[in-house]
Amino acid sequence: MTRSPTRSGSAPQDADAEALRQRALAALLTARERTALLTDSVDDHELTSQHSPLMSPLVWDLAHIGNQEELWLLRGVAGREAMRPEIDGLYDAFEHPRATRPSLPLLAPAEARAYAAEVRGRALDVLDGTALDGDRPLVQAGFAFGMIAQHEQQHDETMLITHQLRSGPAVLAAPVPPTATDAADLPAEVLVPGGPFTMGTSTEPWALDNERPAHVRDVPAFLIDTTPVTCGAYQGFIEDGGYAEQRWWAPEGWAMVHEHELTAPLFWHRDGGQWLRRRFGVTELVPADEPVLHVSWYEADAFARWAGRRLPTEAEWEKAARHDPVSGRSRRYPWGDEDPAPELANLGQRHLRPAPAGAYAQGRSPYGARQLIGDVWEWTSSDFLPYPGFSAFPYREYSEVFFGPAHKVLRGGSFAVDPVACRGTFRNWDLPVRRQIFAGFRTARDA
Repeated sequence: MTRSPTRSGSAPQDADAEALRQRALAALLTARERTALLTDSVDDHELTSQHSPLMSPLVWDLAHIGNQEELWLLRGVAGREAMRPEIDGLYDAFEHPRATRPSLPLLAPAEARAYAAEVRGRALDVLDGTALDGDRPLVQAGFAFGMIAQHEQQHDETMLITHQLRSGPAVLAAPVPPTATDAADLPAEVLVPGGPFTMGTSTEPWALDNERPAHVRDVPAFLIDTTPVTCGAYQGFIEDGGYAEQRWWAPEGWAMVHEHELTAPLFWHRDGGQWLRRRFGVTELVPADEPVLHVSWYEADAFARWAGRRLPTEAEWEKAARHDPVSGRSRRYPWGDEDPAPELANLGQRHLRPAPAGAYAQGRSPYGARQLIGDVWEWTSSDFLPYPGFSAFPYREYSEVFFGPAHKVLRGGSFAVDPVACRGTFRNWDLPVRRQIFAGFRTARDA
């Protein structure tokens, strides 16, 4: 079912509520277009295959997207009875780990598509008839619809990771990102003076529970890389024996290096005197000026130690990205409060790779750091923990069950992240061993 992002057949609504409705509708339609691209670009065999035990079959993600939309929008918002209650358990991410999902009696591709389309048609009717300016927390400011759009886009990023892991010829294509015209003139690092700033948010309408509430953090002065660490810089670490020197590695990271015989980022291999990588079915030279990608937290941490630096804390990263020293306030994004645009950041799968380090000058932060939003997720040194005053909403399993030292925080988003699921306050987290995700890093040091 397709609709243009306009509303018809309804009584006039408050202008702000109608703007929210249009934003929610556009976000849902954009997400579904991307889901279709990622699932229609391969045949049914590839949809049902497991390309890596780290990931679900693509057909599981497709039906899971529909099931979560039914759960929250049709049942949660509209109070309707379940369409397919017998499949709820199959698509419960907590009930079945990814490695075992291929053995489940999953919906076949055609049935999964039909189910997701039927849910979407009904969900758009719910959006059309739901007041977004009332006092119901789930729908206030269109939250539930924004949450579902973000959820679908997060699974679209997961499916794009699966595309990167699959073997076979390329099935996706995208133009190259813009170049960095003044990269040679940029300082290696920028100074962020010490002092308080407002971290998190209490006003962003679609912010998720772990981004809330806004609170003041006092951060000592530090210096942070102007751009993410590049492939060329990371090659220096490799050539200097970085993967063979235990002193750079956390104990668990060193054990990982030995267990898996790691010598380079995931998808890299050496051919003679050259480093090559596989990217969405294409083998190419590793570009020296591009942010390094597919490194674990342990690899990022080891590089930082080797370079005589460290990973930034989550609070340092956010202050570098959001704090405006002139006004003293925290912006929504490094460049200001306006939504992302193509000239500001590499988001939304517009390009299938990071842009060269130093690109997107218009998207720089007030301190001069670039590419803090988009291109690569950036590992921080921080464990994933709740903010003071945290309250789980609308369910504990989104954030609360992951809090603790097992997961490290990533910030900033990647080229695979849609703008609806990326903000200056957005927090991602993962296990420090993860390498298949679109993650890189930048380093910092005390001032």
